[in-house]
Amino acid sequence: MNSYRNIHELENEKIPKGHVTLVGVGRLGLRIGINLIQAHRGGPKEISAIDGQQISGSDIIFRVLGGKSGDYKAEFLKDLCTHPENLRLVNAINENISEKNLDLIKGDVVSIQIAGGNTIPLTAAIIKCAHEIGAKTISTAGVFGIGEEKIEILDISDVNNSNPISRELKAHGIEENHKMVTTGRFIEDNLPITPYVLDTFSSEMTREIFKMLI
Repeated sequence: MNSYRNIHELENEKIPKGHVTLVGVGRLGLRIGINLIQAHRGGPKEISAIDGQQISGSDIIFRVLGGKSGDYKAEFLKDLCTHPENLRLVNAINENISEKNLDLIKGDVVSIQIAGGNTIPLTAAIIKCAHEIGAKTISTAGVFGIGEEKIEILDISDVNNSNPISRELKAHGIEENHKMVTTGRFIEDNLPITPYVLDTFSSEMTREIFKMLI
């Protein structure tokens, strides 16, 4: 009986805790968000999804999961979460992050997966804002590849300066205490971004987020 009671007490203690903010809920961010939502006996209690983009015809993973063109991506992730709000809450913030609304950055862990143009100055600003509130941070640093590439997770202080994303983030003052995930392949390598790479990236990044929350 005592053994049963102890196990029951331990189970009751393993409840969701902490707050994760996802900056960017595209093909990668959605995958990470789904992984976080599915965590059982732990994981984040609150997830904030920041993305002002709407689902388009090329967003196949959203369409496969039932999303409709014109739906907000952040709102779609929120709709996928059917847990009671007192157990796990998803906040949909249907805005694109910019240096004008960095007050949206909250929580214990901030995961950054934004794309399109030169996003590095904005990523650096997000990281600085997150560190100011005591949050841990993680971002991508090259997601190109066909699925056979080794994916590395390193603190930015350990990333070789041959990585152009790391090099530019360091130039913007991000020199330590920030996790970077990379295949080591970039746009100039003439490789696609495949769903296999995104699946692996989302698994690796979610694992790292769980570690940061513990």
